[in-house]
Amino acid sequence: MTPHAPVVALLISPDDPPPGNLAEIEELATVRLCTAGDLGSALPGADVLVLWDFFSRGLADHWGEATASLRWVHVCAAGVDSLLFDELKASDVVVTNAHGVFDRPIAEFVLASILARDKRLHESMALQRDRVWKHRETVGTSRSSALVIGTGGIGRATAQLLRAVGMHVVGGGRTARESDPDFGRVIATADLADHVGHFDNVVTIAPLTPQTAGMIDADVLAAMKPGAHLINVGRGELVDEPALIDALRSGHLGAASLDVFATEPLPADSELWDLPGVAISAHMSGDALGWREALSEQVLENLRRYVGLDDAADGGVLAETLVNVVDKERGYISATRR
Repeated sequence: MTPHAPVVALLISPDDPPPGNLAEIEELATVRLCTAGDLGSALPGADVLVLWDFFSRGLADHWGEATASLRWVHVCAAGVDSLLFDELKASDVVVTNAHGVFDRPIAEFVLASILARDKRLHESMALQRDRVWKHRETVGTSRSSALVIGTGGIGRATAQLLRAVGMHVVGGGRTARESDPDFGRVIATADLADHVGHFDNVVTIAPLTPQTAGMIDADVLAAMKPGAHLINVGRGELVDEPALIDALRSGHLGAASLDVFATEPLPADSELWDLPGVAISAHMSGDALGWREALSEQVLENLRRYVGLDDAADGGVLAETLVNVVDKERGYISATRR
């Protein structure tokens, strides 16, 4: 342990083991392992909070215990929507996330979802179960198009992979622009209904913010190309689920590959389970083998940076030293901070 070791509250889930490199972390810091139930007792005097249980909202409930000492919160996820609350955003506490860990796996998952639909693999499995031989034609994926909504690291990795197989790709982001190295062109998400009708596939990867919540609403769904494919690997709340069910039930929307939902696990009585053209997965698009090890290494690397700082370093110096610093007002890493 270092001479001036920070105190790290490490929030874990009772159902998930702690980071595999915990011993290395403990060489740099005094670690208080805790779960959501005892977070309040772990926070007083802690310099750092690591949310290994990355969906926990417990910090908001125990902000009073944290304010005197907390300087940095690390979330072991790309999205930080479950963490940010007004008091944290207004504070000097620096927030970092797991930017980069999930980029390529989610991009591969999106491509796999598109290929599975285009090549009718879900239909083939159903026919195989019934021992039915039925010849069908498939879609040439290289001649199709995709609107990728979300221009951060995951969206860019997705655009690169889709373009590599010949797809025409356009991005959707906060600000429209005519020239982008990965998307070619980016449309403003405020204007989605004016553009979605040009694409065979619409992929939602945007962070969940007040501006993006419910952005795939009834108007956007109605404006999509008949028979189009919606792929959601961002957050369930990006999509108006009742409107999505209506669009699928009517046949206007041809398919939906859904990895995230407004309520998780997806309730057993949800209509989405049985609607034709729907492929459901259990919020797993980024969880390729080795993801926990990659998250562990990110925690350790940033902790090394933290312990190298002078004790008097202010929040500005801390933000410049750590990697993957989140813009707390926007709810994601801005391009200037990568």
